[in-house]
Order: sequence, then C-alpha cells, then structure tokens
Amino acid sequence: MREKLRAAHEEASPLVMGILNVTPDSFSDGGHFDAPERALAHAARMVQEGADILDLGGESTRPGAAFVEAEEEIARTAPVIAALSAASACPISIDTYKASVAHEAVRAGAVMINDIWGLQHDPDMARVAAETGALVVIMHNREQIEAEIDILDDLRRFFDRVIAQAERAGISRAHLALDPGIGFGKTDAQNLACIAHLDRLREYDMPVLLGLSRKSFLGRALGRDVEHRLGGTLGANLFGATRGAAILRVHDVAPHVDALKIVRLLRAA
Repeated sequence: MREKLRAAHEEASPLVMGILNVTPDSFSDGGHFDAPERALAHAARMVQEGADILDLGGESTRPGAAFVEAEEEIARTAPVIAALSAASACPISIDTYKASVAHEAVRAGAVMINDIWGLQHDPDMARVAAETGALVVIMHNREQIEAEIDILDDLRRFFDRVIAQAERAGISRAHLALDPGIGFGKTDAQNLACIAHLDRLREYDMPVLLGLSRKSFLGRALGRDVEHRLGGTLGANLFGATRGAAILRVHDVAPHVDALKIVRLLRAA
C-alpha cells in the first residue's frame, strides 16, 4: 500500500478511497450500513466500482454527533475489518482518533489509521501507530472556527509540529500522509482556500488526502441538500487532483473512478 500511495503522490494520479460508515448517525449515510451484512455488501460494491482503499468509521464526526466509547467502536469496526480482509485484497483504513480502536483495527487487518485529530486527541495514538507500522493520515483540525486567521499558515504550523512529534514517536515519514481537514473548524472561505492552495502541502513531499465528499460548504455554495452534492464534490475533487491530491475520500466511488479515468486519458493524449 505504501508504494501504491507513493506512486499516486509522485504521479499526481489520485487513489479513490471509499467511505464506509458503520454508524447510525453519520451526516450523509448514517444508519445505511451499520449492520455488518449491509456494510460488507456496500464494501464489495465499492471495490467492484474501483475503490483503491476503504475507509471504515465507527463513530460519526459530524458536529453534535454522540460520543462513542472505544469498546463500542471496536465492536462496530473490528469484525467488519476482519471480514473485509478475508474477502478482498483492497487495503482498509480505520477512521478513528482513539488509540485502542486503531490498535484493534490493525490487528483485524487495517493498514492505515485516519486520525481526524492528527495524533493530538489520544496521547497513545502515535505510539500505537509506530508499533503497528500502519500508515497514518494526519488531519488538521481546529476546536473552534476563527475567521480572522490565515488558515494556510495555521496548516503549516500544525503540520510542522505534528510531523516532528510523529518522528519522535518512531513513525517514519514514509508512513505519513497529510489532510487539510476540509470542514473541520474552518469557515467556507477557509475551506476553499485549503483546496485552492492544496499544492502548498506537496512541499512536505508526503501524500495528501482530500476529504470533502458531500460536505456542507458545498451545499451552501450550491443550495443543495446532502443527497444532491455529487456535482460539487466531483468539481472540487478534480480541482484538488490538479493541485496534487493523492487520495480522494468519497461516498460515490464509481463517478470518481470514471472522472479520473477520463483525466488520465486526456493527459496521455
């Protein structure tokens, strides 16, 4: 997986990460796939559609979502990861900020830890990541929105600090990817700035994940509810691809696989 991700970064040819929320309350698909059999069927469908990675989450990260204890999150995710690992060669990522959940997910077969708090919420997360050898996505997040700050400078300061922290914990730079955290503690203008200037993160020479699928800033820009944001998601993701995104984290796998195939054909022509 590491070599595949590195190639996506160097060739500016993004991988498609399919979102699999085994939650009752995620903002877009909560309750759709919280039963194991439905989760496995949806995962198989995304793999068939061309997903390069599956990102499994057991706790909603939408504003106001209920907290989930680690034991419950493990019960939701680990059995599904184990079943997916047995059924498919598609790499699996665990979307969690809890070290114990990440540990059990890797034991079950996950190869990537996607931490929305960028190793900052759970003091054991960096140790677990180092000991398991998993790839780690460090996401920029803010506890509150501050419209007056320069969000690009804030990203720079955050990633400088957390990358150094990860290295001290024994996590190789080759195992790290960065995520600007679209929709997390940012104004709409700051979200757009992060996407427009995504290429600045390539200065770290690490793969960049872009996760903006169906998010509310798109809805406000377009006047669309959550079920009608595919066009906006595709537009923003394809623009992000031109700025160097190595992973596009999406709900709608097939349209993104098709769009990226046409982009590759046009480049080759």
